[in-house]
Amino acid sequence: MCNLPSRLARRRALIGLIGAGLLLAGCNTFTIERHHGYLLSQDQLDQIPVGSSQEQVDYVLGTPSTTATFGNEVYYYISQTTKTTAFLAPKVTEQRILAVYFDRDRRVERIANYGLEDGRVVDFISRKTPTSGEEVTFLRQIFSSAVGENV
Repeated sequence: MCNLPSRLARRRALIGLIGAGLLLAGCNTFTIERHHGYLLSQDQLDQIPVGSSQEQVDYVLGTPSTTATFGNEVYYYISQTTKTTAFLAPKVTEQRILAVYFDRDRRVERIANYGLEDGRVVDFISRKTPTSGEEVTFLRQIFSSAVGENV
């Protein structure tokens, strides 16, 4: 009879250790890292020196993420790395924008590589269109409708 409490204590300790081990092992699965866009290697960049044709850039780097609005004089290759932990919103941890500038003869004039440190985060994945104006809450809409004017 004396041995029963010590067996029970050992069993509880073993179950506690197994549970703690499972919790610690599961912590890594709560953070997900995602890569979006172009993952360009230095090898690819070495194949398009200044003076290369636009066709060579198309062949080596592929279709750009976007181009300049007027005249297609710049190709932009955008890549982004985000980390999402559990239920929290994704956080941008790295962003690269490779800009390939062309001259009038469609030859590479220069190449620029921009990152997070060079400016603000470009949100090209969220599919949200920013709007101007002010956000109106549901309750504010109800009160404005009841009163007949903006509250």
